[in-house]
Amino acid sequence: MDLTISAGEAPLGLLGPSGAGKTTLIDVLRGELKPSAGDVTYQGRSVGRLRGKDRKEFRAAVRFMSQYSMTISDPRETVRARLQRAAKEARKGGRTHAVSPAEMLATVGLEDHVLDRALITLSGGERQRVALATALATRPEILVLDEPLTAVDPGMRGEIAASLTALIQRLGVGTLIASHDIELLQRMCPQVAFLGQGRILARGPLEEVLASTEHEDIRDLAASVPQAIQRFR
Repeated sequence: MDLTISAGEAPLGLLGPSGAGKTTLIDVLRGELKPSAGDVTYQGRSVGRLRGKDRKEFRAAVRFMSQYSMTISDPRETVRARLQRAAKEARKGGRTHAVSPAEMLATVGLEDHVLDRALITLSGGERQRVALATALATRPEILVLDEPLTAVDPGMRGEIAASLTALIQRLGVGTLIASHDIELLQRMCPQVAFLGQGRILARGPLEEVLASTEHEDIRDLAASVPQAIQRFR
């Protein structure tokens, strides 16, 4: 497959059935898995070969956030400490940082009183939003999100998606969003790529991709979300 994510471009959605390989693809983009063929590059350099300072710069400039990002190793760690650590990583990676922890939280719909709470006391949805704020804390060039709002209350998702979209546009962050959430992709991504059978089966506006009947994977997914399809008509 051929996939390019560039700063300043509109977010691209990555859609596909469970087991299609979305998370595996993201692990390849991160450099955690080596592709069996081809290469993943950042600024012309192979991601899998980055070391030392170059690796730190990559990790600050290209941020990855998944539904499992909020690992808690210290039960005393606070939200403020997690965000400050992300800001420190940004500075080590050569990225200036001028956004306060409170501003980061506001972007994901959390008030600043959350800053001094221990991460372990947060709900699943709150942790997911803190993970998203942490990913944004380095002011990245590229943001790769894997099911970013699955644990967030459905009533809040639209508000957070709108706030996140505005911030991405203002900062010019190139974004890839892998999700089963059709409504989220519809809100945030002018185009989606449908992953299936180890390749990109279709790419374009969401309604056009889901209307495609050429591939069984797309037909099956479209049939599973008839209400979403109905909104496009």
